[in-house]
Amino acid sequence: MNLTPKQLRILSLIRDWRVRHGYSPTMQELADEIGVSKVTVFEHVEALIKKGALVREANKARSLSIADGIAVPDEARPMRFPLVGKIAAGYPIEKVAEQDELDIMNYLGPRPGKAGSTFALKVEGDSMKDEGILDGDFVLIERTETAGNGDRVVALLPDGQTTLKTFYKEADHIRLQPANSAFAPIVVRDCKIQGIVRGVVRRY
Repeated sequence: MNLTPKQLRILSLIRDWRVRHGYSPTMQELADEIGVSKVTVFEHVEALIKKGALVREANKARSLSIADGIAVPDEARPMRFPLVGKIAAGYPIEKVAEQDELDIMNYLGPRPGKAGSTFALKVEGDSMKDEGILDGDFVLIERTETAGNGDRVVALLPDGQTTLKTFYKEADHIRLQPANSAFAPIVVRDCKIQGIVRGVVRRY
């Protein structure tokens, strides 16, 4: 897909906003981040929609999302994943908005691999320790907004906080189950899935 540098930057920003906030940035917020006019951002967004890289829900604000099967450029390099923040594996905390990168080559060595729509988060807390996800680990997250029972997910709670737990959809609520008896499950009517855990990286 032939995209300009600014269009690639817009894709990355939309991905990061959706992970941190559960919704996409406004045109003005994108313009402020990139340092261009709102009109210029609108033109880039429309071009990305026409090229099939972005999807927008009709008549709904902040609804831009990355199209299925589209990997943001920093997700597409073998063994290297964008590190978009931290995730609470304990009591929910607000994720920090930091920009960095996890180069998996530093952890696993020169092994072949292919990254799709995947990003990394640093774990804070030990509520998932019984499943081998420890404080200070990095989790590799496949970007998706759906999950099945038993998936380990990054969930955005109704109060705007995020947490890493095992997902269970029950009769009239969602249970986010820790893997540590010292922590109680988080029970909510609804939450937004930001991604599913596909791997854990730890340095000894």
